[in-house]
Amino acid sequence: MHQRKEAIKLINEANFLGARKYKACEALGLSVRTVERWEKDKGLLDNRKLVTRIPRNKLSQEQRDMVIAIANNELYRDLPPSKIVPLLADSGQYVASESTFYRILREENQLTHRLRSQPVKHHRPDAFEANGPNQVWTWDISYCPSQVAGIYFYLYMIIDIYSRKITGFSVHEQELSEHAANLIQQSCLDEKVEHSALVLHSDNGAPMKGATMLATLEKLGVIPSFSRPSVSNDNPYSEALFRTVKYHPSFPMLNKFATITDARQWAEKFVFWYNNIHLHSALKFVTPQQRHSGEDLMIRAKRTIVYQQARINNPERWSGHVRDWSLPDVTTLNPNKQMKKITLHDSNKLNEQCMAISLSEQECPDGMGDDRGQTADAVRQYGCALAG
Repeated sequence: MHQRKEAIKLINEANFLGARKYKACEALGLSVRTVERWEKDKGLLDNRKLVTRIPRNKLSQEQRDMVIAIANNELYRDLPPSKIVPLLADSGQYVASESTFYRILREENQLTHRLRSQPVKHHRPDAFEANGPNQVWTWDISYCPSQVAGIYFYLYMIIDIYSRKITGFSVHEQELSEHAANLIQQSCLDEKVEHSALVLHSDNGAPMKGATMLATLEKLGVIPSFSRPSVSNDNPYSEALFRTVKYHPSFPMLNKFATITDARQWAEKFVFWYNNIHLHSALKFVTPQQRHSGEDLMIRAKRTIVYQQARINNPERWSGHVRDWSLPDVTTLNPNKQMKKITLHDSNKLNEQCMAISLSEQECPDGMGDDRGQTADAVRQYGCALAG
């Protein structure tokens, strides 16, 4: 209060001597509105509330001690609060809510596993990175409906997380680890995968962890990885792939598959479309096969040059940089928090490719654009690619 009085006195003296009031207030780091409030009746009183309020429903120390004593009682010491509270209710007692029991035990460092058995722990699966094709694959099995109620065909699919290419597929009448083992063995042969160079991630189903499957992986030098139980987010690439499968216009949700041959023929056509025609949004709209073979770098570089030239021709239409066609250098399966913060893109490789294209255009002006209509033609085939 003394400081406020002194400030008002100094401001009034300056104002009396001809200084503007707001200038005098600025010199003291105050606003005119604050000084005017201080000058009112009782304006010099500090009305800030510094009282620490205690909730009326807060437990007393005696009640807290009772909660701790009950939790440590011989009858309840091996039980969690979720069981202690109902047992107390059965005996006609209410001491505190279940959440209050947990909170007090946590504050007293007594919230631990209360049984002889080890507590269940579901560790997050290891993170795996892929900076090229055929380094990390994921796979899963999904139902394909048949025209007979209660009978399904099973679609096995393997996808490369780096290129999103379907590296292997098969359709069977049963979920068996033998079928899965044959599929992974054939896919490794088709893709020429080297020994101990591949990680294969899957769910925790019986075909994924069967003895035949695990023995085949060990023989091929493939490192197995598994999701946590009932956590579909640990296998996101396969989950996204099967969503594309089920929502494709040609998938027979109503008519369904008459025979397993029909299902196999449909799956073969779908895989061809997905790998060679489908412009994948996560790959900056190149096909998985182009990403898998490395052709995507040239395609994205050409797109960058087109945008840069368009910006030069019509600068008034561009308020910032041209569209970014770069892709992450590394694709990660189940990244941890540190990995999520760091995302490096292949912009340097893209710029180098753009410079190479520009130099080649100077040497041969008509050399670019031979395959300009290739992608458009492929998109036009979308409807007929899976027909008939």
